Amino acid sequence: MAEAYPWQQASWQQLAGRQQHAHAYLLHGVQGIGKRALAERLMARLLCQRPQALDACGQCKSCLLLKAGSHPDNFVLEPEDADKPIKVDQVRDLVSFVVQTAQLGGRKVILIEPVEAMNVNASNALLKSLEEPSGNTVLLLVSHQPSRLLPTIKSRCQQVACPQPSLAQSQEWLATALPDCDEVERDELLSLAAGSPLTAVSLQAQGVREQRALVTEGVKKLLKQQQSPSQLAEAWNGIPLLLLFDWFCDWSYRVLRYQLTQDEEGLGMADMRKVIQYLAQKSRQDKVLEIQAWILEQRQKVLGKANLNRVLLLEALLAFWAQLPGSR
Repeated sequence: MAEAYPWQQASWQQLAGRQQHAHAYLLHGVQGIGKRALAERLMARLLCQRPQALDACGQCKSCLLLKAGSHPDNFVLEPEDADKPIKVDQVRDLVSFVVQTAQLGGRKVILIEPVEAMNVNASNALLKSLEEPSGNTVLLLVSHQPSRLLPTIKSRCQQVACPQPSLAQSQEWLATALPDCDEVERDELLSLAAGSPLTAVSLQAQGVREQRALVTEGVKKLLKQQQSPSQLAEAWNGIPLLLLFDWFCDWSYRVLRYQLTQDEEGLGMADMRKVIQYLAQKSRQDKVLEIQAWILEQRQKVLGKANLNRVLLLEALLAFWAQLPGSR
């Protein structure tokens, strides 16, 4: 059974305790808070032949088939490769599944994650099934960015806003999930994950603290003219592009915030505080706004899986960044 997270208790009781289920749910919220696990737990509950109170029994034929990954009335739709779109052909397979009769005589349950990975053609192909699913079918849509979905998809689903855990809940859960990290490391990871504990765990697994150290060191050398944009673009080859754009987006925001407020509380993590202060004092506000708008625009392209030239994009970002000080 999917893991039950303590911060999902109220959402789960509302979902699982229903007498009548909607034909489609849209579970949405920030990434890394356990939406997929919540959807899988509901999927198990909906398919179970002998549900116990609020959960699946875990023992019936349906539960055992689901655990083995061979349930005939369960369909999971996700990108074939990480960071790739869901293709229209995949959605057509789903549509064929929807019109079939449930083989175990109960419900059919479909899980789609993340929904925003569908392009417009794939989204349109899904609409008919969302509008009038065949037989006793429930669709569970999981979205990290509901603003990117077609309004027609959102309007056909019952929306479930998934809660983000409190700082205390995240810290408590991370202490168990990452016992080999000390409290300072866990808090750093949580900051880098924007408060999402599951993201913090996956960032730890990919060595994000080492990656961050490499990038902050590089930015400092760039500003001292000790390294060029092209050297850094090459040195950062193993770091996910979205992560880099998230960090530069955050830093440009903090530079602007400090220019406007002089509030040192808003300078962010210790590794870049002095740099942000320096850039805020040495840069023209219109230049900071310009680079921020450019970063946001490029970040959207990265999110949209656009076919980008990584090296050229990073070189442009770093050239922009190097020009900030002295623009006063």
